[in-house]
Amino acid sequence: QVQLVESGGGLVQPGGSLRLSCAASGSSFSIIAMGWFRQVAGKERELVATITRGGSTNYADSVKDRFTISSDNAKNTVYLQMNSLKPEDTAVYYCNARLWNLVNVRILELWGQGTLVSVYS
Repeated sequence: QVQLVESGGGLVQPGGSLRLSCAASGSSFSIIAMGWFRQVAGKERELVATITRGGSTNYADSVKDRFTISSDNAKNTVYLQMNSLKPEDTAVYYCNARLWNLVNVRILELWGQGTLVSVYS
C-alpha cells in the first residue's frame, strides 16, 4: 500500500558530496517522522538523522555539521545532503518512515530498499 523509494547513492571521493532522496508513495497516510539510518556489515544499523513533520531535526554526533536532513511535505519526500564525506561514511543508507495509515488508524514503520554510499579515493 505504501512504500519508500530511495535514490542518490554512489561512489564519491573523500571530501565530496552526495544527496540522497526518499519518497513515500501511496495514499491515505500521514507522515509522523522520517529519517536516515546506515549499516555496515557486522555492525548494527545506526541512526544518522531524523526530521519530524514539524521540521525538528536530530543528528548523530558523527555527522553533525556535515549532513543536513530536509523534507518536502507536499511531495512526501525526505532528503539527506551529505558534505565533506569521509571513508567511514561508507555504508548502505536506509530511509525510514513512521506513518499513520488513515484507513485503519495504525502506525506504520517502513524501510526503504537501501542505497549504497561508497567513499574511497
